Order: sequence, then C-alpha cells, then structure tokens
Amino acid sequence: MTTPTSIEPTTRMPALFLSHGAPVLVDDELWPAELAAWSKRLPTPKSILVVSAHWESQPLTIGATTTVPLYYDFYGFPQKYYETTYEAPGAPELAAQVRALISGSGQHVGEAPNRGLDHGAYVPLTVMYPDADIPVLQVSLPTLHPETLFDLGKSLAPLRDEGVLIIGSGFATHSLAPQTLQSGPKPMGFIEEFDLWLDDAVNRGDLDTLIDFEQKAPGQRRAHPTHEHFAPLFVTLGATADEFASVSTEISGYWWGNSKRSLQVGYR
Repeated sequence: MTTPTSIEPTTRMPALFLSHGAPVLVDDELWPAELAAWSKRLPTPKSILVVSAHWESQPLTIGATTTVPLYYDFYGFPQKYYETTYEAPGAPELAAQVRALISGSGQHVGEAPNRGLDHGAYVPLTVMYPDADIPVLQVSLPTLHPETLFDLGKSLAPLRDEGVLIIGSGFATHSLAPQTLQSGPKPMGFIEEFDLWLDDAVNRGDLDTLIDFEQKAPGQRRAHPTHEHFAPLFVTLGATADEFASVSTEISGYWWGNSKRSLQVGYR
C-alpha cells in the first residue's frame, strides 16, 4: 500500500501566511525543502486562493479563472526566471464563490481575466505543489488597512469548509536596503527585533497588537518601509478569527537578511 504524501481533508482547511521570497527562492539550499515539507503536513486542498503582496487593486479583483501565462512582475533577474511555468488549472467555481461572498457583504468585485499568477503566488507553489494539479485563484489586495483586510478574511472564511486553502503571501519583513540584503546569516538589529515581536504577538494571540503594528512593532519603519508585504497577514488572521489560538510558526529564520517567518492557523 502506498503511503499518501498528504492528509485528505476531514475538517476545515487551515489558512497560511507565507513569506514568499523572490524568484531565486527556488535555488536556495533550505527554503524550498521547508516549504515542500510543510505542504505535505497539510490536508490536500480542493483549490487554493492566494492574496499576494504584489497585486494591489481596488476593489477586490479576481484574476484569471483559466490557465494563462504567469505574470513576471520583477526585473533584473537572470533569464531562466522568466521561463518558469506553472500551469495550474483555473478555479472558476472558486471565483464564483468569492464573488458571492464579497458581493454579499455589500462590496463590489472587479475582474482581471487575463492576469496570471504573480511571483508572490507561483514561486512558493512551485515547490509546495510542484505537480500544478490543484486549481489556483489569485485575488487582489484591495487595501493595506489591517482592519479592513481582517474583515475581508472573515468574509472569505467559509471557503475553508469547502476545501479551499487560503494563503496570504507576503514577507514577515521586507527591507530592500543594501545593508539588510548583505547582512548575511545574522540579520540587522531592526529586522530581528521586528521578527521577535511578531513571534511574541502571535504566540500570545494578541490580535490588537498585530493590527496596531505601525505603532507597536519595534523597527517597523525600517523592516517594512511600505506595508504591502505585511498586509496579507491580516487576510489570513481574519479567515481564522475563531482559531487564532492554534497558530503555529512553520518556517523561521532569515534569507537575504529578512525574516522568512511563515504561519499556519487552524488544523492542528
């Protein structure tokens, strides 16, 4: 008898916050293996819904529901990274569910039928689900306001009972300052301070502190000069608002001087 590589869903799916890295993540010695091992500990999703830091559009906008080319939203990398493919099936049924949930809360929904997955979506998926056999839908990040994104996550939460894996894809810290990127295995002090603050707030289940991170997180102005990479966390937290006690750090450590802390909420 063959041992399954992942667990079939018997309860609601968890929701994830991924630190997604850059396209070169796939060549790292450790990180792809960590992501692959994580996916094998998860129930097998029926489909995947991704909110990425790299697509800001208001109102919430639904991406391609058919298989279209990837969106290479980066520049200056070697040519091989522009030749990556990830031909996951589209998810029109999931898109219809998202429209119904968002419209039902009184909000408008936009459509971008030709927009493929950006690197915040496809880069981690290429190592977590390399067979590209699970339907994937990306929707935009409609705001950077934590409480509004938390409410968005709450609106999307029923999808978890339908076998949908909700992923907020950002980066636990996102400083592109040269001194950060060149800091080596020991991160800059402000990166480590922010990372440890995040770990502590998550472990204490302190949603109020997380939502008020601009005022309460040490080093946040340098760890997140702009907030789009932290914002997807609040979609994840909203989607699991009643299960925050079951949050766990699945990946930690540093890459290019930034924290790659990644979280799972629910399904323990």
